[in-house]
Amino acid sequence: MSTPQIVVHRDKELMAQAAAARLITKIVDAQAARGSASVVLTGGRNGNGLLAALATAPARDAVDWSRLDLWWGDERFLPEGDPERNATQAREALLDAVDLDPARVHYMPAADGTYDDADAAAEAYAAELAAAARPEDHAPVPAFDVLLLGVGPDTHVASLFPELPGVRETERTVIGVHGAPKPPPTRVSLTLPAIRAAREVWLLAAGEDKANAVALALSGAGEIQAPAAGAYGTRRTLWLLDAAAAARLPRDLYPPASP
Repeated sequence: MSTPQIVVHRDKELMAQAAAARLITKIVDAQAARGSASVVLTGGRNGNGLLAALATAPARDAVDWSRLDLWWGDERFLPEGDPERNATQAREALLDAVDLDPARVHYMPAADGTYDDADAAAEAYAAELAAAARPEDHAPVPAFDVLLLGVGPDTHVASLFPELPGVRETERTVIGVHGAPKPPPTRVSLTLPAIRAAREVWLLAAGEDKANAVALALSGAGEIQAPAAGAYGTRRTLWLLDAAAAARLPRDLYPPASP
């Protein structure tokens, strides 16, 4: 478990641009060290904002996109191409504009009839993750270089919501989510054990509506009540915030010199 590091930016636009620059550097470094890199994407306004900033970043083409594995932290169990699917939004924001290897883009299954329900889709994605894991990963999922998570106003991450069964899962790496309090109610999500296999976990939050959630998750709350508190990487846990989302942080947690 890594101790959370906090960086606060002036506004959400600067936060997205800085996060994009950080991600480019991390991907390039991983590709230089191991030949490839792996990133887990998140949806929502902050996840998509980062991807949009990445699409226009001056250093975008420093990344060898053909040697990047992309996964998702969660997905809405909706038909392929539905505008509410995280994958659809990611393609519009960035993916269609870069030269990815289609075999390395690991979309979560859609509700297209291939799988009877979200539980079957989750089992299939868990199997895909397990097949990609290497012995040195010491886990049934790859040791992702960066796993991105948006933080909801209720402290949810991926599709793990406070007090619901998903946040209590300790064995499975991917689950079907039913009755989510945020529409659509049926989803597929990584679990905390899968999230914690990542080398680095970056949590993104911007806006006044996230301030209570950020303060709660970083002030010692348990993961059942505040799932974001249970999301951390093996080497680094990085909270990327704008000033509005950080407004209720205790002063002892607020970083003294954030850009």
